[in-house]
Amino acid sequence: MIRSALKISLPILFGFVPLGIAFGLLFQELGYPWYFASLMGIFVYAGAAQFMAIGLLSSGIGLLEIAISTFFLNSRHMFYGLAFLESFGNWNLRKLYLIFGLTDETYALMTTIKVPKHFTKERYYFFITLFAQMYWVLGCTIGALTANALSFNTNGMEFAATALFVVLLIEQWIKVKRLLPFIIAFIASGIALFFFIKHMLLVAIILSIGSIVLLRLIKTNSNE
Repeated sequence: MIRSALKISLPILFGFVPLGIAFGLLFQELGYPWYFASLMGIFVYAGAAQFMAIGLLSSGIGLLEIAISTFFLNSRHMFYGLAFLESFGNWNLRKLYLIFGLTDETYALMTTIKVPKHFTKERYYFFITLFAQMYWVLGCTIGALTANALSFNTNGMEFAATALFVVLLIEQWIKVKRLLPFIIAFIASGIALFFFIKHMLLVAIILSIGSIVLLRLIKTNSNE
């Protein structure tokens, strides 16, 4: 099971490590000890929020404001979690960790793969989540440790996250092969980009889910 989870999580490895290195390099410019970057990867574990925190900390913003901003930025994960209420198993420490470790990438991966029949689903998801966070912490640590030794231009490294999402999108298309959800997501993203740019991601998710639920309700009523 561990070897299978490791293999299936490799796309996340190729996205998380370079992006984590970029975070570690940028974070060290704030003057904190190197291990603070690792601790953020362990206890915060939110890529976009950690990059946002760099800008907020450099501007002298307080921890309370950073915490509130992080909450709103990652509030989209509440929608992700609804899909795994039963798949994560009973309420225990493992389920709590699965909830904590649910990211955009692990969500996309776990909704795409098929768990082998002889594997326990919640344990399989646990190892995928654990490996994903290990990749991220590894990247953050490498970046922080090498920041003082290397003169490195980090411009463009954030594209690693975009590339990872493109790969996951392709995997979703291979599995689903239905055009409508992708059209809805495209339109919702466009609306959010033009009218709600400060909260684009959250608004896009709400519009997408709301549209899909509405279409299903209409289809159900028409069948009756």
